[in-house]
Amino acid sequence: MINVLVFPCGSEVAIEVHRALHFEKNINLIGLSSVEDHGKFVFENYIGDCPFFDNNDFIPYLKNIVESNQIDVIYPCMDIVLPILKDNETFLGCKVVTSELETTRICLSKLHTYQVLKETIKVPEIYNEYENINFPLFSKPNIGASSRNTFKILDELDFSFYTKKFPENLILEYLPGDEFTVDCFTDFNGNLLFSSARKRNRISNGISVNTQIVYDPIFDDWAKKINQKLKFNGAWFFQVKFDKNNILTLLEVATRIAGSSSIQRYRGVNLPLLSIYNILGYPVSIQVNNIELKLDRGLDVLPKIDFYFENVYFDFDDTLVVKDTVNPIAIKVIYSLLNKGKKIFLITRHALNIKQSLDKYKIPEFIFTEIIHLKLNENKSDFIKEYSVFVDDSFSERIQVQNAVNCKVISIDIIDMLL
Repeated sequence: MINVLVFPCGSEVAIEVHRALHFEKNINLIGLSSVEDHGKFVFENYIGDCPFFDNNDFIPYLKNIVESNQIDVIYPCMDIVLPILKDNETFLGCKVVTSELETTRICLSKLHTYQVLKETIKVPEIYNEYENINFPLFSKPNIGASSRNTFKILDELDFSFYTKKFPENLILEYLPGDEFTVDCFTDFNGNLLFSSARKRNRISNGISVNTQIVYDPIFDDWAKKINQKLKFNGAWFFQVKFDKNNILTLLEVATRIAGSSSIQRYRGVNLPLLSIYNILGYPVSIQVNNIELKLDRGLDVLPKIDFYFENVYFDFDDTLVVKDTVNPIAIKVIYSLLNKGKKIFLITRHALNIKQSLDKYKIPEFIFTEIIHLKLNENKSDFIKEYSVFVDDSFSERIQVQNAVNCKVISIDIIDMLL
């Protein structure tokens, strides 16, 4: 078993790492965070209240976590912590999933990245003084992510305002064309094994929430050139846009996965898993399903319950079976509850032979601790124990049970809260 510590575990990158790895039989995931965020809802094994990365206690605290949890690999999920963790890899006593220290330092700084790659590929023009400027321009932090503190500069007034308000920002040529991310993977011998471009169709808070695979040899050519210039190890990506003359221009390079690189996973390329095996020194190979694919993302809704229960009672009609089809969410919830050691009961007034109906819909009888087939004049509350959850589509049934028994009652639209 490989124990993997994901930090910070609430970022979009960390959530994709969790999606990519939580079913892997050889991986045990532990989430670590300095703030209480979405990671607490996602990671079954979660550690909170970690000192912030710029705190003097951060590395000693992390070493203690590594030792007490027998961590084999730390998977950093925020750009600014990549060089910090890589620089302390030996002291921490475990592998850190990212590229060589010097590469992480270069890629953390957009200015440094441009300086290193300017003779290799086209990088944006940088304006240091107010002279020979053709508006519009673009202001962005040298070190930053998710489009924070980025601004389009339209005229002299904007230029004066933003250069005073954000004096550390880079002032760059404005790139009006389409934007692309190229997901890449380089093995521990420096061989570029994978590169795949995708168009960023819709962007929210700097994250591509609608993206699709595109094919153009220029992206693969750029991947090879960047890979020859910098020493990568594992998954990495670069982002580009077309300038006003339709010439491809670099935006940034990062030594981690991109948040929407999940589209590559659906093509058979699990970049987080490949990166873990790679950093541990295992040879890896890549097989791609070349399918037309578009990915769209929205905000996840993950409720977290805080009440104790031992048993869950499910109705049948319009709960387990809805509109003459099996409710797949209900079945998913049942198996999740069984994994947690909960007892599942079926309680119903079904008009037909319930065992024959279960067989008809391919719902196995053995998943239920007991099947309670009521007569028309019997109340469900008479058969439900305390410290239970009752799931039923009927509002009147839920009210009757709630008034009679010390238990929780929920409708079918919110049964995912039991996952």
